[in-house]
Amino acid sequence: MAKKHKVSDEVVAEALQVTKATQRPGQTKEQTKFIAQGVQKGIEEYKKRHKEKSRALDKQKRKLRQTELSPVEESEKTTEIVYKQNRLSWWLLLASWIGFIGYAVYFSAH
Repeated sequence: MAKKHKVSDEVVAEALQVTKATQRPGQTKEQTKFIAQGVQKGIEEYKKRHKEKSRALDKQKRKLRQTELSPVEESEKTTEIVYKQNRLSWWLLLASWIGFIGYAVYFSAH
């Protein structure tokens, strides 16, 4: 028999909140229900992938410790995983500040 997957109440509430926020006028309850189910499945898929990535990262950390360090050296050294940041976020921050300053200068002059 197939296992019935239990959905947490938080995921259901979050999906319903997102659905209601994007609800269009004249949308039926049935349509809203289907949209909420789709959002809920998306959230579940995202959490599942995040959990898989986290497990894989933990496995890599353990593997690095076991292969590179002996038991004596393990207490002396620590393994760090460096996350590479995307520069897009910094460019967007810079652009928003330039826009804000330009807006403030333009309207203070008028």
